[in-house]
Amino acid sequence: MVNIRIDGKPYEAHEGKSLLDTALSLGLYIPHFCYHPALGSVGACRLCAVKKFRDTNDTRGRIVMSCMEPVVDGLIVSINDPDAKAFRAAVIESLMTNHPHDCPVCDEGGECHLQDMTVMSGHNYRRFDFRKRTHNDQYLGPFISHEMNRCIQCYRCVRFYRDYAGGRDFNVFATHNNVFFGRHEDGTLQNEFSGNLVEVCPTGVFTDKTFREHYTRKWDLSNAPSVCVHCSVGCNIIAGERYDTLRRIMNRYNGAVNGYFICDRGRFGYEFVNGKDRILSPRTRDSRDLEQAEMPADQVFTALEPLFSKDRKIMGIGSPRASLESNYALLRLVGEENFFHGISGKEQSLTRAALQFMQNSGIVVPSLKQVEKADAVIILGEDLTNTAPMMALAVRQAARNIQITEALAKGIPFWNDLPVRELAQDRKSPVYIATPVKDSLDDVAERSFRGTPAGISKLGFNISSVIKRQAIVPGDNDDEIRNLAEQIARTLLKAENPLVIAGITCLDGNVLNAGMSIASSLLSLNKKVMFIPVLPESNSMGLALMPGKSLDDAADTLSVQGTDTLIILENDLFRRADEDTVANMFGKSGRVVVLDYLNNPTARAADILLPATAFAESQGTIVNNEGRAQRYYKVLAAGEGIKESWQWLNQVSGIRSDNVPVSPGHFDDIVASMVTALPVFSAIKEYIPDADFRMLNAKVPRQTFRYSGRTAMNAHRAVSEKRVRQDPDSPLAFSMEGRRESPPSSLVPFYWTPGWNSVQAFYNYIDHPNGSMKGGDPGIRLIRQAERVNSGSFEMITGYFESEGDGWLIVPLYRVFGSEELSSAASSLRQLVDDPAILVNRRDAERLNVDDGDSVRLETSGKRLVVKVKIENSLVSGVAGLTVNLPGMNFVDLPASGEILKI
Repeated sequence: MVNIRIDGKPYEAHEGKSLLDTALSLGLYIPHFCYHPALGSVGACRLCAVKKFRDTNDTRGRIVMSCMEPVVDGLIVSINDPDAKAFRAAVIESLMTNHPHDCPVCDEGGECHLQDMTVMSGHNYRRFDFRKRTHNDQYLGPFISHEMNRCIQCYRCVRFYRDYAGGRDFNVFATHNNVFFGRHEDGTLQNEFSGNLVEVCPTGVFTDKTFREHYTRKWDLSNAPSVCVHCSVGCNIIAGERYDTLRRIMNRYNGAVNGYFICDRGRFGYEFVNGKDRILSPRTRDSRDLEQAEMPADQVFTALEPLFSKDRKIMGIGSPRASLESNYALLRLVGEENFFHGISGKEQSLTRAALQFMQNSGIVVPSLKQVEKADAVIILGEDLTNTAPMMALAVRQAARNIQITEALAKGIPFWNDLPVRELAQDRKSPVYIATPVKDSLDDVAERSFRGTPAGISKLGFNISSVIKRQAIVPGDNDDEIRNLAEQIARTLLKAENPLVIAGITCLDGNVLNAGMSIASSLLSLNKKVMFIPVLPESNSMGLALMPGKSLDDAADTLSVQGTDTLIILENDLFRRADEDTVANMFGKSGRVVVLDYLNNPTARAADILLPATAFAESQGTIVNNEGRAQRYYKVLAAGEGIKESWQWLNQVSGIRSDNVPVSPGHFDDIVASMVTALPVFSAIKEYIPDADFRMLNAKVPRQTFRYSGRTAMNAHRAVSEKRVRQDPDSPLAFSMEGRRESPPSSLVPFYWTPGWNSVQAFYNYIDHPNGSMKGGDPGIRLIRQAERVNSGSFEMITGYFESEGDGWLIVPLYRVFGSEELSSAASSLRQLVDDPAILVNRRDAERLNVDDGDSVRLETSGKRLVVKVKIENSLVSGVAGLTVNLPGMNFVDLPASGEILKI
């Protein structure tokens, strides 16, 4: 720490940080545009001017840019010096010469960083009377609206899109005094993180097109802290509501997880909550030959009572997309012996293998923030951009660590972005990728290996053998694999923070075992190695922490002994098993009861269908892939007759047992029961605020104090104002009344502080830029690093598929838009979902006598599918990739051998 003086007051600060960063950490506001904590400083906008003095005898000083000024001992500056204030006001005035006077109709109005900085700088009157420079706007796809006339040339957008996120179809173009930010031609932005332009842009150039479809002023939104449900990473989000409609999703800062950004699937996949496929009322049918019909709410429990009486045999199937509390409520209802996880045996065994390794090996399981600090990365079998996009973004930042190290060695601060990049040129920290098909991270990879799952696992086991100085994998005579394994092993051994990423979405146990073997070998040499798995769904890890059997076990049990009542929790079984298997399960069940919120094939096959709440209408806890338990809170009140799944199950439990109340009960009661029965979750109750939490005897408001129009909201329905909704299950209030100052990090529903109406108000909620939330980041780690290192051993498992003779090896390929169930029901995102396709290389296509776009018949796993051909030359010969889990697709058990026939 060093001593500095700002406007005559002494402060302690970290040496080497930028003055702007330091001032914001100290709660001192300096107007700025081009600076963003994640992007560093470039000094482009000149708005952050302050006056710097040589020493205490210097009365004149000189203007410097605070974002480019490093903090040193004895630094003396003034933010409020008249010359500095006049300079900043002049900069704002020059930027406003071409900015339109459209604040009242601008989508960004009321949440605009430009508005905040204009007020903060003191500029309040425009003297420019000439014609403004104007631009034509571009079509940028279904997510982003473009209004170039509002641009102030801060360069944030292009620096994020190209330098941070790795996009290449967006840039800055200039002729004479015209500067344009956009694409070379109209078209959909290709980068999976393009939606962050909405928050990165300090004006209204880039705005949320999905929000515009049901626009409301930002100050009229009710907000709640939530967690993204579209992959296993668990990014923190803010859900915004108006008129009982979910209007938008924004990033919620979590220094350990997603930081300042989220992916487009997490930002725009929310529309399924408002979609036409929602289940809004109970439905039933007396016979499976009949269609479902609506059931009056007062008859629901009359219909359920005979199905769940004490003499009835019941079985329950849980879900990796349902909360811990809902899964536990089902487990409690049916008993441990009759509770099934609702995922395949293969997926369950792989998830539990990863979990046991994380719990018992002594390995470091990193957060995304720690992933960014890795100095060598090996990725086995995972196309991260499509299965865990934010982890891919973190790996992209890790590739820059060598640039920062070299810059620091030459005295260049890490935050001085342009010199750091210019010094490094194309040098990157080593990243190695082994996947069946090309990866969007290939541009930052030192080497990319394309092969079958068996080839990938052989590479992994050879790396492990080299690290342990053992012989190569028996029977492996592939020189490419051996040489690459030696190169990767040397790199990992030299690294200070090596990282191994292996997932289960390729559904090959050898790939996961190979990743754990590499980590275990490094661990045995006392290397500080990190290992993190990629799991399929938002609560896959939470479900793995619970007792229960697989969906395969459920099918076997039902085929032998059947059941009177089968209850299915938020799970479309037709996505997880073939149609005949699911049909047989239903045929062996007297009655099938389904709880869900989307109208899917399983819901349509139910005898009784109970409408459940989606994430925006409910409260629950999910556990991400690093074992971090995080809670999401409702922003919407559920419609009449719709209940949270745990409430339905709690009431049904009252039919089975006289000791359980028939009333829905309270959320904290189900949590208390869960942590008693399953102590692995005990930290949840200790660290996450319960419903009784208050700040000065007041709840935390979901609405800002700027919220307006409450009386008029229901004027078309009733003259008198309705009573404010009550939320007995959380410390959040459905109103603007309450205590909004400095709530616990897990309860922050919006960012606002006097003078900061834009999202940049997050400065006031974090310890320092790029640091943690005040009081600690949301969530609690349930998986602790084992004190004792138990590296274990892993071997190749025989029996996994390779291509056989003239046959094909069919591997699953995932798509960031389409392969995830919930987001693929969102209207805007659905526009980017491709039709199912089979990918083969050019040579294999010629052997089949087909070309790009031709239809073929695929026969695999007892299924026949007609799909289009796509040429993808990165695939090795004899391997075909099938895009899976897309809307309307039948389940296909992959990887598997198969045949491809021209039609």
